[in-house]
Amino acid sequence: MSPDITPALLGELEALALHAATEAALLIRDRSAATVSATKSSRTDVVTEMDRRSQELIADLVRRARPQDGFYGEEQGEGEGTSGITWVVDPIDGTVNYVYDIPAFAVSIAAVEGDPRTPGAWRPLAGAVVNPVSGERFWARRGGGSHRQRGRGAATRLRASVQVDLALSLVGTGFGYAAPTRAAQARLLVDVIPNVRDIRRFGSAALDLCHVADGTLDAFYESGFNPWDLAAGWLLVTEAGGEVSNLSGGAPDVAWTIAGGAAFGPLRDLLRRVDHDHEAASADV
Repeated sequence: MSPDITPALLGELEALALHAATEAALLIRDRSAATVSATKSSRTDVVTEMDRRSQELIADLVRRARPQDGFYGEEQGEGEGTSGITWVVDPIDGTVNYVYDIPAFAVSIAAVEGDPRTPGAWRPLAGAVVNPVSGERFWARRGGGSHRQRGRGAATRLRASVQVDLALSLVGTGFGYAAPTRAAQARLLVDVIPNVRDIRRFGSAALDLCHVADGTLDAFYESGFNPWDLAAGWLLVTEAGGEVSNLSGGAPDVAWTIAGGAAFGPLRDLLRRVDHDHEAASADV
């Protein structure tokens, strides 16, 4: 079923995303459940009891407000809906930072249309990202712009960077948990870093994309993203005037997520060349 996307619906979804993300962030401030309770894709890919508690809180808030919607959470949380809208949730994005008490982690929530389990078949409608430590809140809805609030200050509308020169651009990236994936990403980075101002790695995909939206980062790239890693951040970037895509220009996917303001095109062109060279070198081995 395709939902009837009205301004009123978008406003409702945006408000609910921000409310649920804020409530989960308040819960996470209690670090009593920070202890690692399990690992997922590898020994370094951790989950805590607080991840699960945060997702349970978000699911409860969403289902009470909109029981007809689907739910798709990182921590084994999935439910079908009838409205054509699904809530895509990362209860703590940057869990390793959370475990180590590094203040770069966030709650990320987005309402999307389409099936988020099918690459290219979904798009975000509204979303929010909240940093529990700083209290910084980001939110957006389709056609409504991206916004940020710091503490109790007034909300400001975000604008992506206008820096078009890649050599003068600060670029963010990240690394996967599996050792072979990290090795491949490191080899790619060797060819990227001489062409940019510098590289930053914060450890939270959601916050990385927020930083592209607010212009702190001129651009960003990474591979290995799941829908919950990028759903809210994708919308924040595009509503701030930036662009987000995969390497070929389609929707971001598990292979590639590239985001940026004016430097988006130059970065994607560079990554295409570097990726092609790496594939050619591998074929020659």
